[in-house]
Amino acid sequence: MTDRIQIERPVSEAFESFHAKFARALQSEIETIRSAVETVRRSNGKHIRPLLLLLTAKACGEVHPASVHAAVLLELLHTASLIHDDVVDETKQRRGMSTLNAIHDNRIAVLVGDFILSDSLLRAVQLGDLRIVGIMAQLCLEMAEGEIKQLENADRVVLTEGDYFAVVEKKTAALLASCTEIGAITAGASAELRETSRTFGKLFGYCFQIRDDIFDYFEDGQTGKPSGNDLREGKVTLPLLHALETASPAEKAPYMDMLLAKDFTPDHIAALLRFAREKGGIEYAEARMNDYREQAAAVIRTLPASEARNSLLMLADYLVERTR
Repeated sequence: MTDRIQIERPVSEAFESFHAKFARALQSEIETIRSAVETVRRSNGKHIRPLLLLLTAKACGEVHPASVHAAVLLELLHTASLIHDDVVDETKQRRGMSTLNAIHDNRIAVLVGDFILSDSLLRAVQLGDLRIVGIMAQLCLEMAEGEIKQLENADRVVLTEGDYFAVVEKKTAALLASCTEIGAITAGASAELRETSRTFGKLFGYCFQIRDDIFDYFEDGQTGKPSGNDLREGKVTLPLLHALETASPAEKAPYMDMLLAKDFTPDHIAALLRFAREKGGIEYAEARMNDYREQAAAVIRTLPASEARNSLLMLADYLVERTR
């Protein structure tokens, strides 16, 4: 497994500064908000997005205070989106911990998500760069469209890979592309470097989401995510899509019946996961993920040689090798 410490080394001081500033973010005099924010902080993940932003800034020139500030505001926006997604999907656990909507209720969760999103946008304005404000506004638009498209897909059930990747592009790839583009902007990079950075960030997003979706086909407890959780929410992801597209009509008929009826009993979910595995869905998804990783690596190699560029290449490996 790729070493996170080695990946972080070129921006270790800036990353520590990010952690300190992020921990001090979201101050409020309202007790319920303070309590909710503490719940959110306890469930924070690996902070891949701020690390990606800082490494991109370093690879494009230098990490400035604006880079750290931008890393905080983008992680806040991501946090708000997760809170809202948990409400929409009625998710009760994330990384083995109770979600905000499970501890409080949907009303508090939505409002706290709005509070965090507003704080993120305010911080974007404080940077005083309309390019960054524009990227943030466009990102919010695309992420909302992606969530609605995902709900449409769940209703339709019978999907194509195009439907699947349309959601991935708006919900995950757009966020990581915004991280890399804003990282380049805060480093004072040229328009060409900005575009290059946005491109590999988008490819990182595809890698990240496919790996996350593959986790759904593992046994419970292996990844920090309940097995079959996506299917319970009506989400048909790449491994199962491939199985359905390559199976004969007779082979896939019983599974299509389960999906069309939205009959997601534990036995049916287990059968659908098994069908996806047996028809090579995991291998296919991993091949697509690795193809995106190679595309990302090829783009990153066009950046000036540096320790930060090497870390971006290692981060691409980390995204596809991670186990949770």
